[in-house]
Order: sequence, then structure tokens, then C-alpha cells
Amino acid sequence: MDDAEREQGPWRRNLVVLWFCTFVAGMAFSEIMPFLSLFINQLGDFTKAQVSFYSGLAFAADYAISAISAPLWGILADKKGRKIMLLRASLGMALAMGLMGFVTNVWQLIGLRALQGVFAGFISNAQALIASQAPRKYSGHALSTLITGAVSGQLFGPVIGGFLAHIFSIRNTFFITAGLLVLAFLLSLLFVKEHFKPVEHHREPGQSRNPLAAFQNPTLIIVMLCSTAIVQFGNASIAPIISLYVRELMHYHGPITVVAGIIAALPGISNIFAAPRLGRYGDRHGSGKVLLFGYIFAVIMYFPQGIVTSVLALGILRFAIGISDGALYPEIQTVLTKNTPVHLTSTIFSYNQSFQAIGNMLGALLGGLVAGWFDYNAVFVMTAVLLLVNLILVLWLVPEIWQTRRVNAD
Repeated sequence: MDDAEREQGPWRRNLVVLWFCTFVAGMAFSEIMPFLSLFINQLGDFTKAQVSFYSGLAFAADYAISAISAPLWGILADKKGRKIMLLRASLGMALAMGLMGFVTNVWQLIGLRALQGVFAGFISNAQALIASQAPRKYSGHALSTLITGAVSGQLFGPVIGGFLAHIFSIRNTFFITAGLLVLAFLLSLLFVKEHFKPVEHHREPGQSRNPLAAFQNPTLIIVMLCSTAIVQFGNASIAPIISLYVRELMHYHGPITVVAGIIAALPGISNIFAAPRLGRYGDRHGSGKVLLFGYIFAVIMYFPQGIVTSVLALGILRFAIGISDGALYPEIQTVLTKNTPVHLTSTIFSYNQSFQAIGNMLGALLGGLVAGWFDYNAVFVMTAVLLLVNLILVLWLVPEIWQTRRVNAD
């Protein structure tokens, strides 16, 4: 569709519906994380080391399989439509989540976590649908607004999941979570509208089989996908150690779990307010400027987190990180959208999901290892250095991203 058709299309209503659906999906994905290790401990007579090992496997299984399956679903979405992928993802994950409530051993749970990874892709397909429908001049604002739905759900999910597990038991919480995903399925089925027009492509004799040949700037696409993994790596590397770091700063006294929960939630709160505004600024003045700000601000905010001596200082810095997240991840997606042919929108968003999953998996694993080898503060320093290297690579490999106000794909 051209911009005139997009203006008259249902993108505004779809944005509202999918914001709520991604909120529900984000909440469903995150609300089981606080008690997953406790549930594993109930499935056998395990040592502390075994519980940690199996918890790591269960955590990684979803992301590892998702990284492989997401591109395949994305290719299918570009041929069959994005709405059907929303229905596939929500219903499939509801099934996997519901079955987790019946498991009797840890390997069944790990297997179902892997199955959940097979069906993953609700949020990325919601982003692809909005990206394919919103007028290009509003794409940054629309995507930034949409991403606050998932972030909000992920923010409230652990708190809600903890209460549900306490009131209804861990097993029943899996069933409740499956019900939330069924709700996302029904809302997508009844209220999301897509007038999908598949585009047939016939390769001319001698035309390259390289899938990147369809992009005007393949280097930019590769660099942005790698940037997604690095940004997500930074967030995931902090998640496993943040509560332990808070406990250390509080000298092992006081309401540690309450304070740790608040500290963990602060980036999500600032992200909700910052992302739409930064996306709107990027639409008007160029996504490159927002990205440059996001990288520099993140590096400046991450370094001191490793040397703070009070929880208050850590909280202020963690709140600031949500602002940099609101600049980086949505604008990376906006750059991908504006430099991707429309018929490959779902494909590129599914690859983006794969790189995000890889960042999640590696970040959690390496964050724990670095904290074990050195100390908690080393994780923050590692993240800051990695983002600085990412910024240098973007400046070097795709300098045009900073020089061009808006680049739209054909």
C-alpha cells in the first residue's frame, strides 16, 4: 500500500487492539519467570546446582528454538498474511502454557518450553502488521507506541505472577496464563483487520539467489539486526543478577525482594513514557539522531551502575536505562522498516525476533558467568563496553544512518 491507502486503512484501530494484545502477551510470558525455578525444584529431589542447571535449560529452550523457527514463520507471514500468524502464535503458546500445568518431571517442562519457542512470534508479527499498515511518516511513533504494550506487560507480569502463584498455586498459574493467551487470540481474531495482498516474485534469469539482494542497503540491515542482539544482550545480562546486586547493596538486611522488584521495574516505567515521544521525534528529525542519543546515553548510564554504593543511586540509573531502551530498540525497528521492501516486512521482523532471542539467551548465560568470575559490577561494565563497540560499528559501517533524515524503501 502507498501512504494514501495506509492513511485510510485500519492501522489506528489495529494499533489500539494490538497494544492491548501485546500487553497481555508480554504479561503472560513474564509472569511465570519468578517461580519457574521454584516449580522445577518441586519436580524432583535436586541439589542446588541441579536446580540452577535445569532452570538455565528451561529458560534457554524457549529462546533457542524461537531463534530458529521465527524466520520460517516470517517467510510464511509474508506469503499468507500477518494476522494468521498472530492467531497461530497466541493459540499455540496457549496450548504449550496450559500443558505445563500438567507436567510431572523437569524434562517435560523443558520440552514444553521448547514447544513454546516453536510457536513464538506474537509480538514480532504484531509489529510487522503495524509496520506494514502505518503511513511511513508515522511508523516510528506507531512502533514505539506498540512496543510499550509488551514492555508494560513484561513490567507487571512478574508481580502479577507472584501473586497468582501465592493465591492459586504455581500449577494453576500456568492455566491462568494460558487463558490470557486465548484472550489475545480472540481479540486478534475478532478485531484486527488486515487486507493482505500477497506479492508474487519471479526471479529473472541470472538474478541473485541471495535474499539480501532485495534490500537497497544490505549492510545496514545486517548491522541493525546485530544491534538488536547486542541491545537485548545488555538487558538480559543484567536480569539474572539485579536482585543479588540489590541484596549486596542493602548489606543483606531489609525488604530485599520488594526493593529488588521495584528496581527491576524502573526501566520499564521510564520506557513507557519515553518510547512514544522519542519515536515521534525520530519521525520528524530522523531515527539516526535518536539512535545516537540512545547509545551514548546508555553507555553513560551503564558504567556508574557498577560502582554505586546505594540502592537509591542504582534506582535512578536503572530508571534512566529505560529511556535509552526507548530510544534504541524501537528506532532500530523503525530503521529496519524504512529500509525494507513492504513484501519482506514480516520476514525482517522475524529475523529481528531471532536476533533478539539470541541476545536474550547469550546475555543471561554470559551475565551469570561474568558475575561468577569477577563480580556483579563487572556485568554493567561489560554491557557498557559492548554498547560502545556497537555504536562504533554502526558509525563505521553505516554512516548514512546519521546523515539521512528519512530513508523509505521502495
